[in-house]
Amino acid sequence: MLSGMRLTFAGAAGTVTGSMHHLEVEGRNYLLDCGMYQGRRREAEKRNRYFPFPARSLDAVILSHAHIDHSGRLPLLVRNGFRGPIYATPATIDLCHAMLRDTAHILESDAKFVNKHHPGEEPAEPLYSTEDADQTMPLFHPVPLHTPTNLGGNLVMESWDAGHILGSSSIVLTDGHTRLAFSGDVGRPGLPIIRDPEALPPVDYLIMESTYGNRRHPQEHQAIGKLEEVVNHTVRHGGRVIVPAFAVGRTQQLVLLLHRLINEKRIPAVPIYVDSPLAVNVTETFRAHPECFDEETRAYLENGEDPFGFRRLIYVRDAEASKKLNDLHGPCIIISASGMCEAGRILHHLRHNVGDPKNTVLLTGYQAENTLGRKLQEGMKNVRIFGIPTDVRARVESLDELSAHADSAELLDWMRPMTPTLKRVFLVHGEKESSVPLAAAIKERYGIEAVVVERGQVYEF
Repeated sequence: MLSGMRLTFAGAAGTVTGSMHHLEVEGRNYLLDCGMYQGRRREAEKRNRYFPFPARSLDAVILSHAHIDHSGRLPLLVRNGFRGPIYATPATIDLCHAMLRDTAHILESDAKFVNKHHPGEEPAEPLYSTEDADQTMPLFHPVPLHTPTNLGGNLVMESWDAGHILGSSSIVLTDGHTRLAFSGDVGRPGLPIIRDPEALPPVDYLIMESTYGNRRHPQEHQAIGKLEEVVNHTVRHGGRVIVPAFAVGRTQQLVLLLHRLINEKRIPAVPIYVDSPLAVNVTETFRAHPECFDEETRAYLENGEDPFGFRRLIYVRDAEASKKLNDLHGPCIIISASGMCEAGRILHHLRHNVGDPKNTVLLTGYQAENTLGRKLQEGMKNVRIFGIPTDVRARVESLDELSAHADSAELLDWMRPMTPTLKRVFLVHGEKESSVPLAAAIKERYGIEAVVVERGQVYEF
């Protein structure tokens, strides 16, 4: 084995957010992902603002995909002095161009809002600025899938399609002796829009996500039925469906499914608003990367249809137009970011709509511990939105069927091609109630030790 390979788990250990792993090889320092932690405001502030290593010491960052819990601290890394390359797929880079600037704008806007409404408290400072995000963009280096790339010394990376979101990748790093795989987030076979996750070759060590390591997902066709039921129930009662959705992936999936349901006359053609400048920009990025699409989505294009646009769908960029949505009368569907209800325009829509029992809040993805989305999912009847106590009278439903994360069985199947040579698995990106059962399942099926890592834990190969 390679002498001097040292791996430190600096984030997404015991939790699903803040993906970040520090790898030292041959005296060089690399970061696998640089994600933002989401949770209680004070804890998130503490975890996100400081790095457990000097930013200038890093030689490169290897980015699995563009979701903010994997990419969101890159501008802070640059603000602290990092100037090395950031390796990612072309689609991931295009998404980051939109997402990092949007995140910086949200951080600045939220700090301004909090300071305005809490004048007696210590002023909130944004984690980073739009200028920091702009300075991050030139550091990106595109690496297409299946393209071996030298990172310095003998270290070579190669990536495979992770099937999670547009441009997502799983990565294998090798020095010619030891092969270390990093799953990123592993997607699910059969989901709309993007291709299924690819198998990786045999490796020695694997860092693998475990978000849903303790459960099985319902099938995708059940998601369409549940979406149909939620929309029809809410419209019959004259209410609104408020959908917190990640701007990347989930929003586009929902738009495609609503398109299908309206075409098949299974739901009424009520107005549908995608209220997120980021989602609008990201959708344009999706349109620019049809090479990432599955056959079903390419069929829309071949038939001359736009899979992400139809007559009843309205994309909202302008902040004033967003505010006017709260003055509308009659049923409608509002899709807005963020998916865990932690920032962005969705907070304003929740504040105006969760108090009405006619309305439905439809959660469409994993809700991390201590987020507003988790509190709504767990049935709390009073929550704080922008620090203001707010009663929850709306119906709250979850659409787990659309999860872009592989479940326990899918993860076990995905890792099978690596097992002939696999010595150890490191489970990250999961709460312990998910990771511990998955570790036991890996041991039972493959006889391979799986470690549920903790933040700050170090392994030397």
